[in-house]
Amino acid sequence: MIRGDISRNTLLALINKACTFPHLAETHAQLIRNGYHHDLATVTKLTQKLFDVGAAHHARALFFSVPKPDIFLFNVVIKGFSFFPNASSVSLYTHLRKNTSLSPDNFTYAFAVAACPDDKFGMCLHTHAVIDGFASNLFVASALVDVYCKFSRVGYARKVFDKIPDRDTVLWNTMITGLVRNCCYDDSVQVFRDMVAQKVQLDSTTVATVLPAVAEMQEGKVGMGIQCLALKLGFHFDDYVLTGLISVFSKCGDVDTAKLLFGMIKKPDLVSYNAMISGFSCNGETECGVKLFRELLVSGERVSSSTMVGLIPVSSPFGHLHLACCIQGFCVKSGFILHPLVSTALTTIYSRLNEIDLARRLFDESSEKTVAAWNAMISGYTQNGLTETAISLFQEMMATDFIPNPVTITSILSACAQLGALSFGKWVHQLIRSKNLEPNIYVLTALIDMYAKCGNILEAWQLFDSMSEKNTVTWNTMIFGYGLHGYGHEALQLFNEMLELGFQPSSVTFLSVLYACSHAGLVREGDEIFNAMVNKYRIVPLAEHYACMVDILGRAGQLQKALEFVRRMPVEPGPAVWGTLLGACMIHKDTKIARVASERLFELDPGSVGYYVLLSNIYSAERNFPKAASVREVVKKRKLSKTPGCTLIEVNGSPHVFVSGDRSHSQAVAIYAKLEKLTSKMREMGYKPETVTALHDVEEEEKELMFNVHSEKLAIAFGLITSEPGTEIRIIKNLRVCLDCHTATKFISKITERVIVVRDANRFHHFKDGTCTCGDYW
Repeated sequence: MIRGDISRNTLLALINKACTFPHLAETHAQLIRNGYHHDLATVTKLTQKLFDVGAAHHARALFFSVPKPDIFLFNVVIKGFSFFPNASSVSLYTHLRKNTSLSPDNFTYAFAVAACPDDKFGMCLHTHAVIDGFASNLFVASALVDVYCKFSRVGYARKVFDKIPDRDTVLWNTMITGLVRNCCYDDSVQVFRDMVAQKVQLDSTTVATVLPAVAEMQEGKVGMGIQCLALKLGFHFDDYVLTGLISVFSKCGDVDTAKLLFGMIKKPDLVSYNAMISGFSCNGETECGVKLFRELLVSGERVSSSTMVGLIPVSSPFGHLHLACCIQGFCVKSGFILHPLVSTALTTIYSRLNEIDLARRLFDESSEKTVAAWNAMISGYTQNGLTETAISLFQEMMATDFIPNPVTITSILSACAQLGALSFGKWVHQLIRSKNLEPNIYVLTALIDMYAKCGNILEAWQLFDSMSEKNTVTWNTMIFGYGLHGYGHEALQLFNEMLELGFQPSSVTFLSVLYACSHAGLVREGDEIFNAMVNKYRIVPLAEHYACMVDILGRAGQLQKALEFVRRMPVEPGPAVWGTLLGACMIHKDTKIARVASERLFELDPGSVGYYVLLSNIYSAERNFPKAASVREVVKKRKLSKTPGCTLIEVNGSPHVFVSGDRSHSQAVAIYAKLEKLTSKMREMGYKPETVTALHDVEEEEKELMFNVHSEKLAIAFGLITSEPGTEIRIIKNLRVCLDCHTATKFISKITERVIVVRDANRFHHFKDGTCTCGDYW
């Protein structure tokens, strides 16, 4: 072989010094001229350098010009290709196995695994690594853990991690990072604790990696513990650690400590500024966040999309519509509006401000829709009560290439629960199974809520009972579900079991239990639970808790005691409390206390027609028709309108909505014929229409006709003519079911031998064989 005057060492030195592609191209020419174009050491170094300057195409050409590359050169090229999306490390790995006699080593596997385009190929490489004896290699194991977490295969990542006997700091850090990336915050903190317990050497990366999980969990005490550990190990003043701690204390509501930590950073970078701006926003200190943002702009630092996301006051949106519009204008001018995270945050704040049209326009105009963007819009519709639109948008999403994640599923299940769309909820349940989302605690909790609110309390219980892991929200959901269906004793039993297992009850827990007591007549138990909440658990009651106690006493007929309870309240009772008392007066026909409650309600909430209707009905029930008429006259003069009653029934997956006296349905003739037959049979069995609360100036026969065409009866009649004999009928009423419809439905269930499930504005009624699970206590 003829060589020139330049030695190998000189060429290697030239390659090391070169920092641009033209320099490397010139060196490559010298390499060929001097006969080193097949020298593996020189070619390998040049290939590596070409990748460093972004010349992947030339690196590939150089690699394939070598007749017999060794494994080291293969590894360099496989690793190099992993940084370029259009290049294929995978095909090169396949070429190595199929077309050469070389054996992959631990670096080959680590680099190839890191470049995997999907989890399937990752599994294939994992299998090859096991066969070749490299699965326990730390370098390979770290790459496997990272790639499995990248594709949300957390279970597989954990199995790889657990099988490595002598794990190093890098592998521990990779596992923690992967868990945080997949929102497995509890698990990531537990792995960190295991790492400390096993006395593995921590570094600043370990601490900085686990802090985002602590921030999301809002575990202030855990954050302080990690802060003490960082001080002890000398990592506390690392900028990344301080930034992580700023997020922790901000998310835990301690913005003063966050500001103190921010002041400890000598030269805050953009990430630190972003953390502090976000900290101000999430604690309602929007003005401070805007001020810091201005300081950042004045300093000449270029802001990022993360800065804008942190600045948008999503956590405390009310009163900040103008600010949101200004931020959107800035983002349009600076180009940040094209970033999915920014447009999604703006969509979220507009949805929370009930500016749903602005949110949808922003969503439609987004050039790149992510799963998070779809979630924000679906959730926005659900939160604003536009459940049918939410379901429609979800179906539109399913027609795309996007795969719903747990957030999508929980939002759409909430929509199903609100709408009572059991058929669609069951379809979503099948989707959850097919996407293997059942192990997710939030998804299962949302499923329990959906089944309970759609009337299938047995399915809700079976799901709850099968869960291996439950949190406080899960227990609250099941307790509330039992209360909604009138199973007060079961709700109490579940509450006691929750306490025995060591779960800390929240304000919502007590509200759910009190609600269950109110619908089951459990006065003594409700009183004990309320006192325990205040005295033992030191939870300050909200208006809803007080209203529940008034409901418990009022439904039980203890109206004077309920009034005394209201008057002893340490806070000024609002419409919810007085409205509950007025409702109890309706049940027990107490006009004296009704007048007291209604006077306060007309002062506090003069625009709500419901209270006038209740008072009028109380007078009508007492046959004091002049008083009832005078109340209704006030409603007319003030031009207040009552929410029209409507009832929904789902037949073969299609919703049908009826209003009182509705004759617009395509099967109206058959519905009214069925209702007439039922009414005739009911009369034979002793049914008498409850017309006492109808207008007193209407003839009795007309009153009966008015009640006979209530939306509940029309929906039930439609259900009877369109479903198989013996099948269950489920209907949803937007208002409280009236006394006459409640009585009539008991008769219908006996005549037709059907189970009829009615969800009204207050609770569920399960009618069977002429009785209702509420025991006429609703």
